[in-house]
Amino acid sequence: MSLIPSIFGNLRSNIFDPFSLDVWDPFEGFPFSGAVANRETSSFAGARIDWKETPEAHVFKADLPGLKKEEVKVEVEDGSVLQISGERSSEKEEKNDTWHRVERSSGKFTRRFRLPENAKLDQVKAAMENGVLTVTVPKVEVKKPEVKSIDISG
Repeated sequence: MSLIPSIFGNLRSNIFDPFSLDVWDPFEGFPFSGAVANRETSSFAGARIDWKETPEAHVFKADLPGLKKEEVKVEVEDGSVLQISGERSSEKEEKNDTWHRVERSSGKFTRRFRLPENAKLDQVKAAMENGVLTVTVPKVEVKKPEVKSIDISG
C-alpha cells in the first residue's frame, strides 16, 4: 500500500525506491481503504482531460496513450452529462518473466462533466488520434438582437 495510492499501477517492492508501493499505509484496515486501493478501478482513474470553450463549441481533450478507440466510450447521460470511460488492460504475466519496474497504469476510468444549457447534445462528435481523444460539443447559437437604426428628423 502507498501514501500515493494507485498512481503508478501495480505493486513494486523496493525499500530504496521512493515510488515503491510497499510503503506503510496508515489507512490499511479501514472500511474505505479497499475502495481507495482497488487497482481494478482506480489505477487509471486519473485520466487527464482538458475542457475549453470556444465561441462555437465545448472541446474536451483526453490523453489516453495506448488505448484504441474501441476501448473508449463517450456517452451523454440524463440529457446533460458527458461521460468518458474506458479500460486499459494490464499485460499478461509469464511465469519466466522478471519485472524490475512497473509504472504504466492499467484499469478502468470514468470521467463525467455536466454540460451547460447551451450544448447541442444531438451533435456531439468524438475523434481519436495518436492517443488523444477529442470530443466536440457544439453550442447553440446565441442570436444577437436585431438592431434597427431610426432616422431622427428635424
